[in-house]
Amino acid sequence: MCGIIGYTGPAPVLPILLEGLRTLEYRGYDSAGVALVGAGALSVVKRAGKLGRLLQALDGDTVEGTAGVGHTRWATHGEPNDRNAHPHVDPAGDVAVIHNGIIENFAELRAKLAADGAVFASDTDTEVVAHLVAQCRRDGATDLAEAVRAAVRRLDGAFAIAVVDRREPGTIVACRREAPLVLGRVSGGALLSSDVAGLIAHTRDIEALLDDQVAVLTRDGIAVTDLGGRPAQGHRFTVDWDIAAAEKQGYAHFMLKEIHEQPLAVRETLLGRVDAEGRVTLDELRADADDFRFVDKVYIVACGTSFHAGMVAKYAIEHWAGIGVEVEIASEFRYRDPILTPHTLVVAISQSGETADTLAAATHARAQGAKVVAISNVVGSSLARDADAVLYTRAGPEIGVAATKTFVTQIIALDVLALYLAQARRALFPDECRDHLARMEALPDLLAQVLDSEQEIAGLARRFCRAGYVMFIGRHVGLPIALEGALKLKEISYVHAEGFAAGEMKHGPIALITDGGPVVALATRGHVRGKILSNIQEVKARGAVVLAIATEGDTEIKEHADHVVYVPEVHELLYPVLTVVPLQLLGYHIAAELGRDVDMPRNLAKTVTVE
Repeated sequence: MCGIIGYTGPAPVLPILLEGLRTLEYRGYDSAGVALVGAGALSVVKRAGKLGRLLQALDGDTVEGTAGVGHTRWATHGEPNDRNAHPHVDPAGDVAVIHNGIIENFAELRAKLAADGAVFASDTDTEVVAHLVAQCRRDGATDLAEAVRAAVRRLDGAFAIAVVDRREPGTIVACRREAPLVLGRVSGGALLSSDVAGLIAHTRDIEALLDDQVAVLTRDGIAVTDLGGRPAQGHRFTVDWDIAAAEKQGYAHFMLKEIHEQPLAVRETLLGRVDAEGRVTLDELRADADDFRFVDKVYIVACGTSFHAGMVAKYAIEHWAGIGVEVEIASEFRYRDPILTPHTLVVAISQSGETADTLAAATHARAQGAKVVAISNVVGSSLARDADAVLYTRAGPEIGVAATKTFVTQIIALDVLALYLAQARRALFPDECRDHLARMEALPDLLAQVLDSEQEIAGLARRFCRAGYVMFIGRHVGLPIALEGALKLKEISYVHAEGFAAGEMKHGPIALITDGGPVVALATRGHVRGKILSNIQEVKARGAVVLAIATEGDTEIKEHADHVVYVPEVHELLYPVLTVVPLQLLGYHIAAELGRDVDMPRNLAKTVTVE
C-alpha cells in the first residue's frame, strides 16, 4: 500500500527522500509527494500519477531542508488527484502529515473540526490528522511529539503516520497502530520508512515500532515512547540482505527476475529444517511443543495468492498429519464466529507479515485461545512477532506486485509445517518425515529444469495474448494452481481469466467455452489424472484450444491437448511448486506482449495494510 519515507540529518534531504520513494514504488501507488522543513519554512510538493510527475514538478526548484518526509499514496479516501495526494497540511501551513492506513472515525472528527471552523482542502481521512495535531499545539502541547501523542489518542483505525512542523525544523515525529513503520539510525541522523526496503541503502540495523508507540527522530538519534510519553523500545533486528538483491540484474522486469530466483528461494527456505536429533523444526517457537500434539483442527487464513498456498497446504496437512483443515479468506474469518478452542491451530499466511485482514484474523484467533503459526517472508513483521510459532519463507525481497517466489516458498514452508504436525502427532515416523524433506530438497534443481521451457512458453503467450478470456482447470492439488494461474494472468495482463475445479465444468463453467478459446489444464500424474483427461475431452469437444501442464514422459497427453508443457515427475503433493512456474511465465509473457506495466499493475498494491 502507501509508501512512507523520512529523513533528518546533515545530508541533502530531498535526494534521500526521492531515492526512498523509488525503492518503495513496487508497493503500488497513484500519487507522490514530499514535505521539507528548514529555516522556519515548510515546503510541500505533490502530484497525482507516477513519481516522474513529482520529479517534473520539482525540476529546477532548490528545495532544501533539515528534515523531510515523502509519500506514495494508494487511494482509499478520495480519488487519486493532486489535492488528495500526500503530504497534507493544516490551514496555517505549519504542520505536514503523511499517512498509511485508514482513520476509521475520520468523519466524526472532521465534523467536529469543521464545527470549530476548520476548512478542509481534500477528501482524505489523512487531512484530519494534520488539523488535529495543529489544534493540539494551539491547545498547549509543549512540542510536536506531545501534540502527535494527543492527536493519536483520538484516532480509531489502523495507521502509520509521520509528521513535520516548520517550528521544529530538525524533527520528525511518527506513530503506528496496526500498520508497518520501521526506523533506522545513521551517522548524524535518522530515517523512517513503511518498509525495510526503504532503509537498507543506509542501514541494516532496524527498529520496528510497535502499536501505539511514538518515535521522535532528530540528528541526535531516535527516542521512542508510548502514548503517555513514557520511554519504550520497538522490536530491533538486523536485515541480512542488501539493496543489490532488490535490483533487476539484467532482467526486463522484477517479476521475471523473481520467477528465475525460485530455485534459490526454495533452497534457502529448506535450509536447517532438521535439528541435531533428526526432527523437523520451526524457525521460532514460543508455545509448548507438546501443544501441537493435541491439535484437532487447523484453520488456514490468508488473502490472494497466499490463500492459494493455503489451499495447497490443506492436502499436505490432511494427508501427512491426519488433521482436518479449513482454508479461509482472512477478511471473512472473524466475522462468521469460527469455533476455536485451545486445540485449534490457526495458520496465518502473509508475505509481508503486515496484511491487515490476516493480522486481524490472527488476533481474533489468539483472543479465542487458539494457537497461531505465522508464515511470513519478513523477520520482525507484526504477524511474526505476535504468533506462537513462525516459519519464514526466506525468499528475499520481492519487488513485483504479483507474488511469484513468495508463493512457492509459502508452499514449501507449509509443507514443512505439515511434516512438523505429523511428527508431533506421531502420524509419520521420523525417517518418513526426513524422506519427504529429501524429496523437497530436490525441487530447486527441478525448478531450474522447468525454467528452461521459458522460450516455449513465450511462444505460446504470443498465440494466446489476444484472447478475450482464458480458463484454467485442475483437480486435487491442481485446483489451487489453476486459481493461481488465472489470478496471475488477470492481475498483470488485465485479460479476463478464471480458474475452476475441473469436476465442476458441467455445472456451469463449460458454457463459457468458445471455439478457439484457450483452456489451461493441470494434468500431471496422480490419482485424478484420468478424471482431468475426461475434462480436457469435454472442453476440446466444444472447440477449446488446450494447453496442458503434464508430467515428463506422458506421451498420451498429446492425444488430448493442443500444446503441452512438461514438468519433472515428483511426489503428487509437490507438483504445485513446479506446475505454477509455467503459469507464472505464461502470465508474464502475455502481459509483456500487451505492453502492460508488469511490476506495478493498475489498482494493485504489494502490501494491503488496510481492511
